[in-house]
Amino acid sequence: MALSLKPDHLRHYKDLALLLFKYGRRDLVKRAGLTELLPQEADRDERAAAAAEQLAADVERLGPTYIKLGQLLSTRPDVVPPAYAQALARLQDRCEPLPFEQVENVLAEELGLVASRALRVDREPLATASMSQVHRASLEDGREIVLKVQRPGLREQVLSDLEALADIARFLDGHTDFCSRYGVDLMFEEFRKSLLRELDFRQEAMHLFTLSANLREIEEIILPQPIIGYTTSRVLAMEFIPGTKVTELTRLERRELDGERLVDALFRAYLKQILRDGIFHADPHPGNVFLVDKRIALIDLGMVARLAPAVQERLLQMLLAVSDNQPDEAAKALVALGECREGADVPGFHRGVAELLSQHHEMSFQPPQVGRAVLMLLKTAGDNGIRLPVELAMIGKTLLSLDQIAHVLAPHFDPNAAIRRHAADITQRQITREASLSALFSTAVELKNFVQHLPGRVNRILDRVADNELQVRVDAIDETRLMEGMQKVANRIALGLVLAALIVGAALMMDVPTSFQLFGYPGVAIMLFLAAAAGGMALAITILANDIRAKRKARG
Repeated sequence: MALSLKPDHLRHYKDLALLLFKYGRRDLVKRAGLTELLPQEADRDERAAAAAEQLAADVERLGPTYIKLGQLLSTRPDVVPPAYAQALARLQDRCEPLPFEQVENVLAEELGLVASRALRVDREPLATASMSQVHRASLEDGREIVLKVQRPGLREQVLSDLEALADIARFLDGHTDFCSRYGVDLMFEEFRKSLLRELDFRQEAMHLFTLSANLREIEEIILPQPIIGYTTSRVLAMEFIPGTKVTELTRLERRELDGERLVDALFRAYLKQILRDGIFHADPHPGNVFLVDKRIALIDLGMVARLAPAVQERLLQMLLAVSDNQPDEAAKALVALGECREGADVPGFHRGVAELLSQHHEMSFQPPQVGRAVLMLLKTAGDNGIRLPVELAMIGKTLLSLDQIAHVLAPHFDPNAAIRRHAADITQRQITREASLSALFSTAVELKNFVQHLPGRVNRILDRVADNELQVRVDAIDETRLMEGMQKVANRIALGLVLAALIVGAALMMDVPTSFQLFGYPGVAIMLFLAAAAGGMALAITILANDIRAKRKARG
């Protein structure tokens, strides 16, 4: 597939080519044919290696789409070197605040002039980001709320960025072995879907409802409730939860907390989301986690991922194997989850998993990091030709964020023990849910239908057996066509032997003097030669005609 030559796309091609060239992937630039877009002086500066922090600064300057893409790449140690992954993970998704007049314009466009004026909105924002700005406000009845307002023109900018980046991803995936091996095209498609969902704040409102209901049983976890009447695709209104960021807690405040209990509840909540509910908050970085009345509040649910039941089962096996240091079981679960590309080294992958888990459990000086282990498993799989689902990277990133929160609230918390403890409870509840009253009724209905139709089906089978009409169809090789083919091959071989014998006999008879001659040679020998030539030509014509007929039949 060729790159699009739209003028707006050329700017994106140049920006990405500069990043790849500057930070070490010059081979991708050359193979993609983007070298001409680079400035001439770049070739003179090949020895200058830019710092990873400079990469993060360059990505921030390119805008919100690239910031989100950089944050995604930070979770892929199989694609990005560790130093760059760490720098991208620290990307600050913030920029200069919008003038309050622009915020008012967006509110008026989305909510209507009357409704927007009924809100009392603080002029100073609580937070600013490249995609939105957050303001505290209050309703007419006095309720305190928070308004998340999308930046003007953001959707058009993101859609334009995504269109150009999709062209680049497809091109690189089809023209470079590196991108094809790690499924860059599929990874970008998942990123595109996630970012488009983030652009619609109504999706985030639904996520708040869904996850609040799913986590209702865990008292230590709370989520703000959306205010539907003031929520649109570009404005999200939700209740205001006063609290303190986990990263801003003082040492005294941390000492007064039961950090072990809170972190254990947080791990339980996320394991439940991933392994039981099949929908989880994929961005719980410490800046989105607040402490409210000795409970944990989760905000900013724009990034949410979903998992199929089959994937959940394999993930449960993998996480238990990682926590119990069972490399063979972990490798088997991952191979079943992923796709083995041509030339995949499965035994090498098993050895790599064993070495990785051994290092993971030998970290006696600090609690092991499950998130880091999962992300490194992705790298080991990619190095051995095994492509794992994109969702696994999001799970690894989520668990890594939980590890960071645990380090703040409970430095000695053991995530492996938490996984073993809660996985058993989640599995038991899953079995109980599958054996619920509605499931039993459904099974009973199916059993009733089976029993009701069983006598008639048995009678039909017995009647056919009695009348010698029972036939068993087996989808196997067509013996008739196989024998015909073998007979044709045998006939051609036999004819070839006869023609060879004629040629040998004619050659021997050339030295036998006879009175019967043709063309000055013994006549019998010449006749044998002519017969062999005619038979050979007939055999060649027959073979060619059969081959042409078979090709036409295959096409038809």
